[in-house]
Amino acid sequence: MERRTIGAGALSVGSVGLGCMPMSWGYTASQQNGESSLRAVHAALDRGCTLLDTADMYGPFTNELLVGRVLKERRADAFVSTKCGLLVGEQHIVANGRPSYVKRACDASLRRLQTEVIDLYQLHRADPEVPVEETWGAMAELVSAGKVRALGLCAVGARAPRRPEWRGQRARRRERGGTGVQGAPAVPGTAGAGTGAGARGAAEAPGMHDTTLRQLERVQQVFPVSAVEAELSVWSREALATLVPWCEARGIGFIAAMPLGNGYLTGTLTPGEGFEPDDVRARHPRFTAEMMAANQPIVAGLRRVAARHGATPAQVALAWTLTRGRHVVALPGTKKERWALENASAAQLALTERDLAEIAELPAAQGSWED
Repeated sequence: MERRTIGAGALSVGSVGLGCMPMSWGYTASQQNGESSLRAVHAALDRGCTLLDTADMYGPFTNELLVGRVLKERRADAFVSTKCGLLVGEQHIVANGRPSYVKRACDASLRRLQTEVIDLYQLHRADPEVPVEETWGAMAELVSAGKVRALGLCAVGARAPRRPEWRGQRARRRERGGTGVQGAPAVPGTAGAGTGAGARGAAEAPGMHDTTLRQLERVQQVFPVSAVEAELSVWSREALATLVPWCEARGIGFIAAMPLGNGYLTGTLTPGEGFEPDDVRARHPRFTAEMMAANQPIVAGLRRVAARHGATPAQVALAWTLTRGRHVVALPGTKKERWALENASAAQLALTERDLAEIAELPAAQGSWED
């Protein structure tokens, strides 16, 4: 598999990684199976998907324990990324960025992962009660201590509250018959960004990642950021407006989370089937039966491109993500060996200019936290 670098330290990973969260957190608990998940991790590593992404909050803790079983046998084959900064309670999740806690959390993660060093240690969320510089400084001390190789930051998210003037712009577009789309602008040096409705949408979305960008500028003064992890997919292109080019300009890796749109872009989900209560999609506006049906044209477009290559919609969606920049690494999550193998094969799919132009013209996704 093609290798890509993360950060100025030139940390090398496969262009497609493996998000381990679904194995024990967030998705269809009744289908979670430890042994099946282990097979998926081994299969991904065998195909060159070296980046294994987890977090202490997934489970909580059980996801790191599962990944640790693999690392005990194959540490040299893996690039392990885990996260700190969020505590999970029975009915809530809270941020904790106190330096003393960060150091304890790292030691606990090292024990669960059965390794002596974490390749990429990410701040899951900044604690509003602790200056982010203090949290980041504690994480930098972990690098000096040899417990961590590099630091990363998870974006606050494209669904953070928008500025009032942006909500007004959306309303005015609706009045004029516009769509209020979410899409991709033309990214310098990226082929096939396109100029369709999807492209216009992201360019018009001010403030989408302002909070994350401010945090990045602040922590960069303390210790270099090696990677930023944020949602990026065919139907969630907001990061292309500012975050992806910000990383590219500074030699920082961009880890594209949810590149398969929480499974929707695979074309394997049926509108109206519903989700288990603890599945994150049960509360996601795009996964109501109505919105899943309305967004079928996006999957249909991916199918048309896939048919020309003998591929699947999921592979096209991942291949598209990889064209967003040489510093971008796709991070699809799965708990099944079958999908891990399919995702890994997407790294060999070369999309044409025609393919990219068609994807750029796909309709914007309907249903979002802001609507």
